[in-house]
Amino acid sequence: MRVPVRPVVLSLALVGMGAAVLLASDPPYVGTWKLNPAKSNFGETTITYEPLAGGQMKVTADGQSYTFQTDGKDYATPWGTTAGWKARDASTWDVAYKANAKVVGTATLKLAADGKTLTVDGKSIKAGGETSNDVAVYERLSGGPGLAGKWKTKNVKIGAPGTMSIRPSGPDGLTLTFVEEKGTCSAKFDGKDYPASGPTWPPGWMCAIARNGATALDLTWKREGKVMFKETLTPSADGKTLTDVSAAPTTAEKVTAVYDRQ
Repeated sequence: MRVPVRPVVLSLALVGMGAAVLLASDPPYVGTWKLNPAKSNFGETTITYEPLAGGQMKVTADGQSYTFQTDGKDYATPWGTTAGWKARDASTWDVAYKANAKVVGTATLKLAADGKTLTVDGKSIKAGGETSNDVAVYERLSGGPGLAGKWKTKNVKIGAPGTMSIRPSGPDGLTLTFVEEKGTCSAKFDGKDYPASGPTWPPGWMCAIARNGATALDLTWKREGKVMFKETLTPSADGKTLTDVSAAPTTAEKVTAVYDRQ
């Protein structure tokens, strides 16, 4: 979870009204946007699994770590979710992710026979009950046997790309809403943290916004006061696409998500 692939959108009542309601004075990132996976690059991230004593495993991604055992119990993650792992066999694992005590996603991890690739077949559950079937393939960089080692994202397929909308909120602020997740954050350009909430989002998340030059937008996402992600949204010269480059502050790994204006 990069709270997800890392989101941004406004009040559902405004979604669907489209660009016709936008004013000429609005900055070019204001609008409704849909993720275009074909134009995006999710291939710079890594994930590490480290065996620990007592049958535990430590997983690290986006500079954050948690430990678990494959016993089906729920283990807390730094993102506010819990993860419950079960081992089917020596090369297959099932995971259930929960937020607010409800399942918000599942995944099956399958190790290739030669141990060189790991396929994660996931399903995310949206606020309205819709699902997105997503598949990520990782290639081994080091380690073994089994799940243990460092893995790099090779390719990602997203079944139901999400929609993101950004709208003005008052004279000096924005409302960002993740449509399918029904998650929102309204913030002013004052550098302060504002609550981010949604039915499938864990508690404790905040957002802060800042202008970046005349056309771009900087976002900072925190959980319980700790910076988790920073991203910059830059519209194209023709205003038809929005490029979102995000990273966790403790790593140099970036994700580039490109959105098309709706």
